[in-house]
Order: sequence, then structure tokens, then C-alpha cells
Amino acid sequence: MSRFAIRRALPGDEALILAMLRELADYEKLLDKFHITEEVIRRDYLSERPLINCDLAFEGDAPAGIASWYWVYSSFAAKRAIYLEDLYVRPALRGKGYGKALLAHLAKTAVAAGAQCVDWSVLDWNKSSLDFYDSLGAKAVEGWYVYRLQDEALKKLGDG
Repeated sequence: MSRFAIRRALPGDEALILAMLRELADYEKLLDKFHITEEVIRRDYLSERPLINCDLAFEGDAPAGIASWYWVYSSFAAKRAIYLEDLYVRPALRGKGYGKALLAHLAKTAVAAGAQCVDWSVLDWNKSSLDFYDSLGAKAVEGWYVYRLQDEALKKLGDG
């Protein structure tokens, strides 16, 4: 890797974070669900008590990738864990080990905090990502399905 570095996002990175997340949403065919703004990034990513953490990867001065993540807690294990919400490396910079470096950075963060694991979701059609995660030794969690309560079902239950 040539002059590769990872750092925590800082105030002033709002436009970069927005651009990379938009690129990821486009890649995942999810632009119709993309509603984040620089103001939301300032509030939720870069405030004094952020709701989500954001690490940025650079090749020299060029932005290369992003990992956004947050802490969760496993009550049965009595340990915290990291949930990786977004992992993205710009297409022109893929194949250089930057995705692996971002995941290694998160793994180090988890280990240093005594966390149990790093979890994330992958779209079922994204074979290149599935193959990449498999190559790192990550495993699909057998016996579990991801459920989501949203839209009208969320409103109906929440109003009840």
C-alpha cells in the first residue's frame, strides 16, 4: 500500500462523507433510500456525542474509503460489539488491500475494547463482497434472519 492512512472523521469532512456514502448507495442500488445530508452528518457523526463513528481511509491525500460503525451490546455475552453499518472503498482503489485495512482497523478497535465481535450485513447479490468477507475468515451467522419493522408497520405498532 502506498501512503495509506486511516483516521477518524473530523468536522469539515461532511461533504466527503456524504459523497462516499452516496457512491455506496449508488453501488448498492439504494439511492431511493438515500436521505442523509451534511447537516445530519454534522449532527450524528461529528457532534460531541456522535450516534455513529466514522473512519476515513486515504491513499496519500486522495480519499479512498469509509467505514461507519457504532457500538452495540450483547447481553448474553455481557460484552460490547461493533456493528459495521457501511464499508466502502472507491472502485479505482479496490484490490489494494484498503478494505481489509479498514476491517483490520475495526478489529483492532474491538479487541482493544474487549469486544466480542464485529458484525455487518451484506446484500445477497453482492458476490464480490461475500467472497471478500469469506477470504478474511468472516462467517455468515447461521440460524438468524435480519428483521426490520418500518414504514406503516412501525407507525401502526408505535401508535398502538
